[in-house]
Amino acid sequence: MNISKATTRLWSRLGSCGAYGQAMLEMPSIDESMVACTADLCFYSGLDRFSKQFPDRFYNVGIAEQDLVGIGAGLAKEGFNPFVSTYASFATTRALDQVRVSMGYMQLPIKLIGLTSGCSVGILGATHISIEDIAIMRAIPNITVISPADCTETVKAVLALANYDKPVYLRLSGPMNCDIVYPEDYEFEIGKAITVREGGDYAIVACGVMVATALKVADMLAENDGITCKVIDMHTIKPLDKGALDSLRGFKKIITMEEHSVIGGLGAAVAEYISCRDGFPMLKIIGIEDYFAHAAGFDELIDEYGLTAEKAYMRILDK
Repeated sequence: MNISKATTRLWSRLGSCGAYGQAMLEMPSIDESMVACTADLCFYSGLDRFSKQFPDRFYNVGIAEQDLVGIGAGLAKEGFNPFVSTYASFATTRALDQVRVSMGYMQLPIKLIGLTSGCSVGILGATHISIEDIAIMRAIPNITVISPADCTETVKAVLALANYDKPVYLRLSGPMNCDIVYPEDYEFEIGKAITVREGGDYAIVACGVMVATALKVADMLAENDGITCKVIDMHTIKPLDKGALDSLRGFKKIITMEEHSVIGGLGAAVAEYISCRDGFPMLKIIGIEDYFAHAAGFDELIDEYGLTAEKAYMRILDK
């Protein structure tokens, strides 16, 4: 698939769901067994063109998220590679029993795509604001959890899943016209974190849309305080790249940043690992505190939750 500055700009304008749809157009030529399923979200999952070009590989099960996972399980059992997509809040809560049994216990290689996670569609309120999905999914055995940093990484992750024979939760977040972390092609490997900026004082470990924010915060710390930061894109939260974390022992502080609850997400995963081992510095977890916000747009919610670059910068300095 052609990945260039032009295509990454296009995907950024489309947002993560649109980028997912673009990547899916390539999948039939890569994997003859792949099929796409959705719960009445053909357009919003970016699959409108896919459904027209590959009607024999597309299944719309209607507004029935539990059936969506169940049908995906049946397809996987018959040798297909199913990519099933719906709102992240419904994929991980409404269909949780089916996810736990079919993906976790039975280990069927369903690729569960959590659309519009985090604050992406916050205007629809708490029912659609998905701030606990990472915690839920990483607690279930055998499920890989991936949170791409931008639309380019969304495409790279989808392509990587073509030959990944395990159950996966792919968390797609961020607005349309989202920040670009990867303007050109690069090497992506499931379970392997990426250092997007070098530094020697603080280490910022981020996932999802907060990777771009972490880069802005690193600029602010360097310019205003003379603090250099290493920024790591921990796109795979389960299994965690432990080697990447082991390399952070010599830093003065480790900060995690995520558009997710501070309970059970990336920060908790990092804390669980480093708290049992010697030599690590203090850890600061920056994420969404333990409450539901009122319905609002993405930018308004990010500001309320203290996840803008300016507010994250102040939180890191404890101001």
